[in-house]
Amino acid sequence: MLLISRIKMHEISLVRNIFRTLEEEFPKDIPRIRTINLTVGLLSNVQPILMQNAFKVVIEDEPQYNQMCLNVIVLPILIHCDDCGKTSEVEKYRFVCPCGKPSRNVIQGEELLISSVEFDDVENNIK
Repeated sequence: MLLISRIKMHEISLVRNIFRTLEEEFPKDIPRIRTINLTVGLLSNVQPILMQNAFKVVIEDEPQYNQMCLNVIVLPILIHCDDCGKTSEVEKYRFVCPCGKPSRNVIQGEELLISSVEFDDVENNIK
């Protein structure tokens, strides 16, 4: 139970930080924001369903955000092999290139970013 509470607090804190970032970037346009697209890598320690649940909790407490929705896009882990030069997707958290060599060279999968914000006025979408 304590672990679940920590995870929820972690996700709620992330959602609140997203809103603070949006308030800083678009102080006059918060009421026009309709969709927040968040990109997370598998190594970012973010669970999409927990982010969605935390988002719902925060907008219940802060009605100025209730016109917004959150989309979470999950990126796989990609590594680059210095031996053979190939980029490959990590499966089952095994950081081994198809050529058989292990790789620590993660090129995708650690992201946690607001990839785009959509406003009610299509002409002014920011991406």
